[in-house]
Amino acid sequence: MPIQIVRNDITHICADAIVNAANSRLLPGGGVCGAIHKAAGPALAEECAGIGFCAPGDAKITKGYALPAKYVIHTVGPVWHGGNQGEEAVLTACYRNSLTLAVSHGAKRIAFPLISAGIFGYPQGLALKAAVNAISAFLLEQEEDPEVLLVLFGKESFAAGEKLFPGVKQYIDDHYADLHRDTRNRFFAEADAICDAAPMPQARGKKYLSPIPQPPMECCAPLDEVLEQLDESFSQMVLRKIAEKGMKNADCYKKANLDKKLFSKIKGDIHYKPKKPTALALAVALELSLPETRELLQKAGFALSRSEKFDVIVEYFITRGIYNVFEINEALFFYDQPLLGGVIA
Repeated sequence: MPIQIVRNDITHICADAIVNAANSRLLPGGGVCGAIHKAAGPALAEECAGIGFCAPGDAKITKGYALPAKYVIHTVGPVWHGGNQGEEAVLTACYRNSLTLAVSHGAKRIAFPLISAGIFGYPQGLALKAAVNAISAFLLEQEEDPEVLLVLFGKESFAAGEKLFPGVKQYIDDHYADLHRDTRNRFFAEADAICDAAPMPQARGKKYLSPIPQPPMECCAPLDEVLEQLDESFSQMVLRKIAEKGMKNADCYKKANLDKKLFSKIKGDIHYKPKKPTALALAVALELSLPETRELLQKAGFALSRSEKFDVIVEYFITRGIYNVFEINEALFFYDQPLLGGVIA
């Protein structure tokens, strides 16, 4: 997967390169920086002393030593001063320069902490948004697909998710069936009202919904003729929509946060059956309307349900014409849901 949001200790991540949220003098410090130096051993501090200095937004590279990563990339994030002193631009530069340096050294798997979100005081929700935006923008420009992990030590500090996504919370409250205790009772009450209004003469007093008329069996075409009239498959619809929108395949799978190999499987197998997050990621990348999204899901054997919080959150963004898969994933992460085109570990 191009971008994954994971909950872990970054010093335990097996990657070609991990990124250290460093200070300008590259000295062992507290937080993530201290943990990385402790896990790597004293040789890391010695190499950093030889480099001496790193400006905010810049990045330097060292060996990983005792860490499971081959390299450590040291970048200095901005100190938060209210957001009006260029902090976001510096933070974006941290991610871009770190990724550029990692790729130039052949790194295929790169792990980041949430830079500046600790003692530097950058609001954690805004730090996450800046990280996702910077990483996704970089990946969209690449021909190859390095895998990037955004490693969050814990989710407790992101309890502000409801404040960051107030519209999502309201939409969930209005539409998520499990949050409304009277949903089931209201459904059956409405069904009873319908039946009371139109009782069947041959069964007066009984409440039931009229069956949907079905054609008699003798009117149906032979099975082999029916099978010859199958609708287009999931993969066929995806490829058709890509062509209709004038997109390149690479544009589609990158915007869907999908791996190139996975997309090749979808493209090469007319009967490919994706997982639901994959199907919805492609619907978002293709900017499908809600009816088109439902149609695409149906071809994969799925449906959007008001009893699934995951479905309600994705529907919220689609109905508002917000088709940034990474922005949607931020909301999904806050509400403990699977990510589109990625995973939470």
